[in-house]
Amino acid sequence: MAQQAVQKNTLYVGGLAEEVNEAILHAAFIPFGDIKDVKTPLDQATQKHRSFGFVTFLEKEDAAAAMDNMDGAELYGRVLTVNYALPERIKGGEQGWAAQPIWADADTWFERQQQEEEMQRIQAENQAAMRAAEELHRKKLAEERQGEKEDDTEMKDDPMARAEAEVSNQG
Repeated sequence: MAQQAVQKNTLYVGGLAEEVNEAILHAAFIPFGDIKDVKTPLDQATQKHRSFGFVTFLEKEDAAAAMDNMDGAELYGRVLTVNYALPERIKGGEQGWAAQPIWADADTWFERQQQEEEMQRIQAENQAAMRAAEELHRKKLAEERQGEKEDDTEMKDDPMARAEAEVSNQG
């Protein structure tokens, strides 16, 4: 099955205020039925939740009722988004991260870094080429304008050139 199955008893709760913790989330959702689990994944850098969490009910019907009632509701001044949670996509396959050595992701990290640096280098080259082309264009325009001025001054100084110009204009 290509489409991942939705877990009908686990809800994704988005838009959480910073003050909301797992206990508050549990208290907000307990009126709808027995709760098996509450999780608010933490940001590794700040050790604060990333403004979303998961509430798992024992019964699918309770999860459905909670979603119907809590989607769009306010909690600590923030409007919640409540949907069925998609199953976790764990990078390490069935065993999860614990089965992976810490350096397992290093190769792809280095590849991403190299790709990013290559993109930045290409962008810089493109910008430099654009600037060079614009500069060349400006020089050509300036030269053309200079050439027009020189043509005018030559005619004023040369009576033969003026006469020829008048004849060619009449003919």
